[in-house]
Amino acid sequence: MSDLGGSSESGSEASSPNSERSGYCREDERCPKQVSPVRGGGSRNTSPLGRVGSRNTSPSRQKVVKTKPRGLDEETVATFGKAVHPDVQMEDNIWAMLPEDLLNEILARVPPFMIFRLRCVCRRWNSILQDNSFLKFHSQVPSHGPCLLTFWKNSQTPQCSVFSLPLKTWYRIPFTFLPQWAFWLVGSSGGLVCFSGLDGLTFKTLVCNPLTQTWRMLPNMHYNQQRQLLMVVDRKERSFKVIATSDIYGDKSLPTEVYDSKLNSWSLHQIMPAVNLCSSKMAYCDSKLYLETLSPLGLMMYRLDMGYWEHIPAKFPRSLLDGYLVAGTQKRLYLVGRIGLYSTLQSMRIWELDHAKIMWVEISRMPPKYFRALLRLSAERFECFGQDNLICFTSWNQGKGLLYDVDKKVWSWIAGCALQSYNSQVCFYEPRFDASIF
Repeated sequence: MSDLGGSSESGSEASSPNSERSGYCREDERCPKQVSPVRGGGSRNTSPLGRVGSRNTSPSRQKVVKTKPRGLDEETVATFGKAVHPDVQMEDNIWAMLPEDLLNEILARVPPFMIFRLRCVCRRWNSILQDNSFLKFHSQVPSHGPCLLTFWKNSQTPQCSVFSLPLKTWYRIPFTFLPQWAFWLVGSSGGLVCFSGLDGLTFKTLVCNPLTQTWRMLPNMHYNQQRQLLMVVDRKERSFKVIATSDIYGDKSLPTEVYDSKLNSWSLHQIMPAVNLCSSKMAYCDSKLYLETLSPLGLMMYRLDMGYWEHIPAKFPRSLLDGYLVAGTQKRLYLVGRIGLYSTLQSMRIWELDHAKIMWVEISRMPPKYFRALLRLSAERFECFGQDNLICFTSWNQGKGLLYDVDKKVWSWIAGCALQSYNSQVCFYEPRFDASIF
């Protein structure tokens, strides 16, 4: 494979790691040691300060070394080349004398996963990283960029790995703060992650921030049914909404429910018209929710601002075997799926919805070499999801991940991608400390 290229319960319950007992500096939960650089055996140290008596080489002959940032429980151990300079020890009192606003400026520009680990440095840093002034600085710096969040349960213990696309590195985030009933990964938006599950006979939903290790259970819906859910975060309003459509067993008689974090309540809306759904996968684009339907053929669109459903007669391409709706930026909606009846003639294609003509227009095809490596069998199952004009393909059987950049028209394998178990659930994730669960 090539190396190219997110406690206790309470009513509006939230758990927070503010206290030292629930933080990351506990004796029984020490942060893992940093991965030491692995030097090649027998290599000669050319650094003028590396060892006593070594001769100095000219700068032109020294090898430029690119190192990956060390993160939280890195799953892939970075291999380094020759060390050019030894580690420089900075006196503790220099950091201690830094003004708090300057320290906030510095920490706000550190990659989120490294900040997550810095909470163990000292009590002052742990308190600063939870302070409103730091969150204000953090919200003003550019986003870290998209990541892939993989969630699964190993012996009923929740596990989570996050792959940073900008850093091309896997990180492990502890998810033991979630209750045991949180089993289904609904999705992620704006730094928050939504889960659902059954606590006994009651269907429940929660929202959490993996970086701050805080979570909150949402109030019960009007109808105690396991529903198809989608979460949307509005960063400007500092709020989020959860949309619940029909239940997963196909009962269309349930009204659409929408949770608003500002009101902390669910509101009832129009019942989805009687349709035969193609897939339970939904896409949210331009304040509209889209679902694929077989009868009538096309799309069902839910307008979040108006609260009603509307049918769009956009016919699917011929010989489409399976299709996934993927939301892009600037009102762009994509359809991704396989075409062809026989394994030797199958191909993966991407279409974009022409809203004016109400038709799908093909914009790209997966190269055959990637298609054969991702799906070796004609009936093999795959998952597809997207964010910001990035489309990710994952194969359950092959344990591979493939990324497509719609703007750059570039295909690339996800480095070190290994879906940890057959029941892994994957989504895009944007790490943010300032994403509030309230």
